[in-house]
Amino acid sequence: MLTAALVGLTATGAAWNATSAAARTSTTVRTCTVSDLYLSMGRKEGAAGSLYWPLTFTNTSTSSCALRGYPGVSVLDTAHHQIGPAATRSGRSYATVTLAPGHSASAVLRTTNGPVGSPCLRTGTYLRVYPPASYTATLVPAPWTTCSGIFQVGPVNTQGLF
Repeated sequence: MLTAALVGLTATGAAWNATSAAARTSTTVRTCTVSDLYLSMGRKEGAAGSLYWPLTFTNTSTSSCALRGYPGVSVLDTAHHQIGPAATRSGRSYATVTLAPGHSASAVLRTTNGPVGSPCLRTGTYLRVYPPASYTATLVPAPWTTCSGIFQVGPVNTQGLF
């Protein structure tokens, strides 16, 4: 009986040691900032009357960082004046994306593939992008035209989903 009690105590102690060791090595990954990221545009694709264009976030820092949610995106002209309203969110669910140094994730932008029911706005020169959880924006050169009053952004993800 004493042996069974010692085995139970040892197993419990081992489980506690493994749990406390995992807790000690587990750290929260910091949120990516504008200075950690290089933003670029991927390849435009059209489907079913829509135009989709991925906005890519690449971690250029020396440590991992995380992005969670939707970026803020608006279209600017050459004088940096906003054209039309900012992008609305697609409504898709999202998870935290951890980016190791040199790795990327994207958020997909959407508009219609031409005027449908209402006109297109003039074409912008830049996208002003606020990474998720950031109050600092960066400009990304991109000739974006919002058509039919539809300008949406999906959450940051690694699957390229809208």
